[in-house]
Amino acid sequence: MDRTQLIIGLAAILFLAFALGWLAAVIVARLRHVSSDDMSEIDRLAQELHEAERIRDEAIAYIEAREQELINQLNQTNAELQAAMEALGDCRRENDELKGWIEQNASG
Repeated sequence: MDRTQLIIGLAAILFLAFALGWLAAVIVARLRHVSSDDMSEIDRLAQELHEAERIRDEAIAYIEAREQELINQLNQTNAELQAAMEALGDCRRENDELKGWIEQNASG
Protein backbone atom coordinates (compact mmCIF):
# COMPACT_ATOMS: atom_id res chain seq x y z
CA MET A 1 0.00 0.00 0.00
CA ASP A 2 1.57 3.23 -1.09
CA ARG A 3 1.21 6.65 0.41
CA THR A 4 -1.65 7.84 -1.84
CA GLN A 5 -3.81 4.81 -1.06
CA LEU A 6 -3.20 5.32 2.66
CA ILE A 7 -4.25 8.96 2.45
CA ILE A 8 -7.39 8.07 0.43
CA GLY A 9 -8.25 5.28 2.89
CA LEU A 10 -7.82 7.53 5.91
CA ALA A 11 -9.86 10.27 4.21
CA ALA A 12 -12.63 7.76 3.49
CA ILE A 13 -12.60 6.56 7.11
CA LEU A 14 -12.68 10.13 8.44
CA PHE A 15 -15.52 11.06 6.06
CA LEU A 16 -17.46 7.97 7.13
CA ALA A 17 -16.93 8.87 10.81
CA PHE A 18 -18.08 12.44 10.08
CA ALA A 19 -21.17 11.17 8.24
CA LEU A 20 -22.08 8.76 11.06
CA GLY A 21 -21.64 11.53 13.66
CA TRP A 22 -23.79 13.92 11.65
CA LEU A 23 -26.47 11.24 11.20
CA ALA A 24 -26.43 10.47 14.94
CA ALA A 25 -26.78 14.19 15.73
CA VAL A 26 -29.77 14.48 13.37
CA ILE A 27 -31.44 11.43 14.94
CA VAL A 28 -30.87 12.73 18.48
CA ALA A 29 -32.20 16.16 17.49
CA ARG A 30 -35.36 14.56 16.05
CA LEU A 31 -35.87 12.47 19.15
CA ARG A 32 -35.37 15.44 21.49
CA HIS A 33 -37.61 17.75 19.48
CA VAL A 34 -40.70 18.78 21.48
CA SER A 35 -43.80 19.76 19.54
CA SER A 36 -45.79 22.89 20.36
CA ASP A 37 -48.69 20.73 21.56
CA ASP A 38 -46.37 19.00 23.99
CA MET A 39 -45.00 22.34 25.17
CA SER A 40 -48.50 23.67 25.81
CA GLU A 41 -49.30 20.50 27.74
CA ILE A 42 -46.10 20.88 29.77
CA ASP A 43 -46.96 24.54 30.49
CA ARG A 44 -50.47 23.57 31.59
CA LEU A 45 -49.14 20.83 33.85
CA ALA A 46 -46.60 23.25 35.35
CA GLN A 47 -49.35 25.76 36.11
CA GLU A 48 -51.49 23.05 37.70
CA LEU A 49 -48.51 21.93 39.77
CA HIS A 50 -47.89 25.47 41.02
CA GLU A 51 -51.58 25.84 41.88
CA ALA A 52 -51.55 22.52 43.75
CA GLU A 53 -48.44 23.58 45.67
CA ARG A 54 -50.09 26.89 46.60
CA ILE A 55 -53.22 25.10 47.82
CA ARG A 56 -51.06 22.63 49.78
CA ASP A 57 -49.16 25.48 51.43
CA GLU A 58 -52.44 27.19 52.35
CA ALA A 59 -53.78 23.93 53.79
CA ILE A 60 -50.62 23.41 55.84
CA ALA A 61 -50.83 26.96 57.18
CA TYR A 62 -54.52 26.47 58.07
CA ILE A 63 -53.80 23.16 59.80
CA GLU A 64 -50.93 24.66 61.80
CA ALA A 65 -53.09 27.63 62.86
CA ARG A 66 -55.97 25.31 63.80
CA GLU A 67 -53.62 23.03 65.72
CA GLN A 68 -52.26 25.99 67.68
CA GLU A 69 -55.81 27.16 68.42
CA LEU A 70 -56.79 23.70 69.66
CA ILE A 71 -53.65 23.46 71.80
CA ASN A 72 -54.52 26.82 73.37
CA GLN A 73 -58.08 25.65 74.03
CA LEU A 74 -56.78 22.42 75.55
CA ASN A 75 -54.40 24.31 77.82
CA GLN A 76 -57.21 26.64 78.89
CA THR A 77 -59.52 23.70 79.55
CA ASN A 78 -56.83 21.94 81.57
CA ALA A 79 -56.29 25.08 83.63
CA GLU A 80 -60.05 25.37 84.24
CA LEU A 81 -60.20 21.69 85.18
CA GLN A 82 -57.33 22.11 87.62
CA ALA A 83 -59.06 25.12 89.20
CA ALA A 84 -62.34 23.20 89.43
CA MET A 85 -60.58 20.21 91.02
CA GLU A 86 -58.93 22.50 93.58
CA ALA A 87 -62.30 24.14 94.34
CA LEU A 88 -63.91 20.71 94.68
CA GLY A 89 -61.15 19.64 97.07
CA ASP A 90 -61.71 22.82 99.11
CA CYS A 91 -65.46 22.12 99.19
CA ARG A 92 -64.88 18.55 100.35
CA ARG A 93 -62.56 19.69 103.13
CA GLU A 94 -65.07 22.35 104.19
CA ASN A 95 -67.86 19.74 104.08
CA ASP A 96 -65.84 17.36 106.27
CA GLU A 97 -65.14 20.19 108.69
CA LEU A 98 -68.84 21.08 108.85
CA LYS A 99 -69.81 17.42 109.37
CA GLY A 100 -67.30 17.18 112.17
CA TRP A 101 -68.57 20.41 113.75
CA ILE A 102 -72.21 19.23 113.41
CA GLU A 103 -71.41 15.83 114.96
CA GLN A 104 -69.46 17.48 117.75
CA ASN A 105 -72.24 19.96 118.54
CA ALA A 106 -75.01 17.41 118.12
CA SER A 107 -73.43 14.95 120.55
CA GLY A 108 -72.37 17.60 123.02
